Amino acid sequence: MANSILTPTAVTREIQRVAHEKATFIATTNLSYDDSYAKAGAKIGTALKIRKPNKYTVRTGKTLAAQDTQEDSVTLTLATQKGVDMNFSSAELTMELDDFSKRIVQPATAQLVSVLEYDYLTAVTKKVWNGVGTAGTTPNSMLFFGQARAKLNQNLAPKDDQRSVQINSDAMAAMVNAYSALFHDQSEIKKQYRDGFISRNSGFDWYENDRIWTLTNGSDHTTVTVNDAAIADGDTTLTTAGGSVTAGTIFTIAAVNAVHPETKQDLGYLQQFTVTADATTSWTFTPAYYASGANQNVTALPVTAAAIVLVGSASTAYEQHLAYHKDAFAFVTADLELPQGVHFSARETMDGLSMRLVRQYDINNDNIPARLDVLHGYEAIRPEWACRITG
Repeated sequence: MANSILTPTAVTREIQRVAHEKATFIATTNLSYDDSYAKAGAKIGTALKIRKPNKYTVRTGKTLAAQDTQEDSVTLTLATQKGVDMNFSSAELTMELDDFSKRIVQPATAQLVSVLEYDYLTAVTKKVWNGVGTAGTTPNSMLFFGQARAKLNQNLAPKDDQRSVQINSDAMAAMVNAYSALFHDQSEIKKQYRDGFISRNSGFDWYENDRIWTLTNGSDHTTVTVNDAAIADGDTTLTTAGGSVTAGTIFTIAAVNAVHPETKQDLGYLQQFTVTADATTSWTFTPAYYASGANQNVTALPVTAAAIVLVGSASTAYEQHLAYHKDAFAFVTADLELPQGVHFSARETMDGLSMRLVRQYDINNDNIPARLDVLHGYEAIRPEWACRITG
């Protein structure tokens, strides 16, 4: 087959194809594309608001008890521009697309996607407060993933085919071994024994991803208690006696149980929270606790001297595998401005992911540099629809 000159559009579409093959986490979350910037181009700092479902209380009896509707939303900011810069010559643009992709597109795109995925996974996992697993033990049992599934169910995550898990290679190897003695259909058995991974089980699509976040605990996890006399509904701060914690640390408080989001019945286990910033005795956390009203999520507010239990040992690192519904997280891109008067430029959008490629001749240095850019933002919009499996 004769070589043909590769056009900007052909190259950018090939970049998109490779990106989608490698973005195992990004592609399984809510990919939102804002086409309002398709002509002028978006800017860093552009804010998008994502509405969350409204909450109400249920009346008993015939007397009207009207409730105000309080719109709740999450603001997601297009705050980051990332890219890969490279050089390729005019001669390379006359290669067959497969060769060009193998030599130039795939290495550059793989690096970009790897960084995007790691940043995204790290940021949103820290905001997930549901957690299961045994700290210090690689997940090696169906029980852990069944418990994660239960957490999603209890928090009303849709029971559909849009649930996924992200686990590293060690956990995948352990789980393939754990599943080996159980019944599977023929296609699943082939994947487990020939390819060494699980593709779907326990209500999840499984992905092997060594970019999962590792949490290193703070230096004090023992004998920590509440030391706060001014606790109220809606609080996201807490004063403690003892404790030195890092952002993303999960904790529970004695006698503060979780409730069903709709019926408000006691679920029989302690509500979990996650620290949102490194701290000693003045913590910020999520979710806010509410002991009454439409937002009620706990049976009672914490009291002074109540014991706080933190996951894991002090100053120890723990892998944070992740189970989630697609709509727990959102990754948003918008079109970057497409410059005029350059030698080579294109912007393509595929399944909500917008990428721009620009190439220009540098007459001073006789180089032909090219840049691949993504303007993006991400947020945990419904973190209750996700659950960590601590390893």
